[in-house]
Amino acid sequence: MEGYKSFLCFLACSLVLGFLAVLLALVWVFHWREGLGWDGGPAEFNWHPVLMIAGFIFIQGIAIVVYRLPWTWKCSKLLMKFIHAGLHCIALILVVVSLVAVFDFHNAKSIPNMYSLHSWVGLTLAILYAMQILFGLLVYLLPFAPLSLRKSLMPLHIYSGIFIFGTVIATALMGFTEKLIFSLKSPLYSTSPPEATFVNTLGFLILIFGAFVLWMLTRPQWKRPPETNSKLQPPPGETLDCTENESTATDCSNADKSDVEFNSEAAARRRKLDEAGQRSTM
Repeated sequence: MEGYKSFLCFLACSLVLGFLAVLLALVWVFHWREGLGWDGGPAEFNWHPVLMIAGFIFIQGIAIVVYRLPWTWKCSKLLMKFIHAGLHCIALILVVVSLVAVFDFHNAKSIPNMYSLHSWVGLTLAILYAMQILFGLLVYLLPFAPLSLRKSLMPLHIYSGIFIFGTVIATALMGFTEKLIFSLKSPLYSTSPPEATFVNTLGFLILIFGAFVLWMLTRPQWKRPPETNSKLQPPPGETLDCTENESTATDCSNADKSDVEFNSEAAARRRKLDEAGQRSTM
């Protein structure tokens, strides 16, 4: 890997920031917001920020860069697909539990649901995330989709993952601000009390975490190299597409080049034999 030390530095910083964000979320809810519970009260609502940060931000961020880890490049692509999908599924479970907690709290306290921009965007992202996971399982994990379909849908799959991850972070920052404005009455949020400063710092750490993850994700020199095994078998009834990935395209072009060279050498040998035969008859 080119820039291996730089990658390790970004990865280590991302892991530290992610763990720290989850830890600070727990400190926030236990020190200022009545801890965690499941009784329809504020403690139940607190599951929402904690699980969203742990699942929708931290675990999702690790899931989308897992292919970039160089020590996994010798592992089979199928194994990495299972790890990638498994992390996303864990994140989705945490997201669903956090949404149940916030809706249950609102209903118990007779608070309207889905009135803020944060709730609109957040629920939309949760639905898109579930659809993205289902799409990935059906197209890329199960061995039924043709290679041509996988290739054509890959840009959409990548773009959707980046879009969801980046928008989740923006939505979390909106949620922090909304919660502080509603909760901090004395002293007011505008006076920058300790809780406001603490949560603002938490949001800033999440923003940096997202920036690090997106940087690792968008560096071409840190991309997982194509499979070295070029003899992958296509689905029944389909021929191998030489444009499916870089490795197969290279192998097919090399094969074509070898055929041309072989035919040229054979033609040259035939010409020499013909010339020798003509001299012998003269």
